Amino acid sequence: MDMVTPVLARDLAALGRVSEETSSESVLRGLTATLAGGVPGCAGGSAELWRQERLVVSASHSELVVLVDSEGDLGEGPSTEARGTGRHVIVQDVLRDSRWPAYTGMAVRFGVRSILALPITIERAVLVLGLYGVRPGVFAARSVPPLADMLAEQVNVALANMWDYDEVRTDAAQMQEALAGRAIIDQAKGIIMKSSGCSAEAAFDELRRISQHHQVKVVDLARLLVDEHQRNQRNRHEEAG
Repeated sequence: MDMVTPVLARDLAALGRVSEETSSESVLRGLTATLAGGVPGCAGGSAELWRQERLVVSASHSELVVLVDSEGDLGEGPSTEARGTGRHVIVQDVLRDSRWPAYTGMAVRFGVRSILALPITIERAVLVLGLYGVRPGVFAARSVPPLADMLAEQVNVALANMWDYDEVRTDAAQMQEALAGRAIIDQAKGIIMKSSGCSAEAAFDELRRISQHHQVKVVDLARLLVDEHQRNQRNRHEEAG
């Protein structure tokens, strides 16, 4: 049976759209749900994203998260072998497969009879996808290459879009933080200039000298100075009132 279907292609393409809520976790959740609903014979999917030794695990069903975690604890199983070898692994029937006895027992307990583990190399990560069937023999070897090619292409696009968007959001947040920091420093400089009659340059030099002496950032010192100045003003107004 062909595992690449129009429904699968459509839903995989949709994963490439990003929004404020998009994250690695949301992409993986969407991916596992897409596998479970779009691949004939696949009753559930899992995804392990390895990025700089950080592991993110998602699955279409909570039982599969437990199965993936248990495989990690055992250090053996189809996903582990797929990640280690870089090649896909098919288990046509877990009851007739003797490669990983401990893992096989857990898979049977969760109702899994057939498994396809697909490793996908991404520019910044390695992704291992697990497809699970409740009947034996649902994943045909001849259908794996086109499925793997489609998944590799669409997953690369989805994760690249998400990471690029995340970098843009980070850059924007850092710029906003920098602008806010500059504004608070300007306020602190104004307070010093007003109290001592010095120039803006001299006020900043004084801020920098005090920050170095107390080993705090200039912006943090400026914020403390502005907060204290505002408290003093409020207190004077209350006393006058």
